[in-house]
Amino acid sequence: MMADRIAPLQAQVGGPRDGALLRFALGNALLDAGRTAEACDAFRAAVDFDPDYSAAWKLLGKAQLAREDLGAAAEAWQRGIDAAARRGDKQAQKEMQVFLRRLQKPRT
Repeated sequence: MMADRIAPLQAQVGGPRDGALLRFALGNALLDAGRTAEACDAFRAAVDFDPDYSAAWKLLGKAQLAREDLGAAAEAWQRGIDAAARRGDKQAQKEMQVFLRRLQKPRT
């Protein structure tokens, strides 16, 4: 089922509709399918198109966390917090602040 969503999105990469939204949608489908490395690539491409795309930063952090790359997850969320602040996206900013605090909390 996930492949049904992924293939059409991948087919559009590099075409006239390629952009942040397409890469975000592809990353989301890949993340849902458990293909975290590919999802990270897609989310990175989304923020390359639009560095202030806070939702892409949020899911990039989530994908990095799934890959157990805590440093990369923290960096993505911090950059997402900054992007959300620039855009006035208070909800995304708050969510990523919570994710970042949980990540930085000492483990016992």
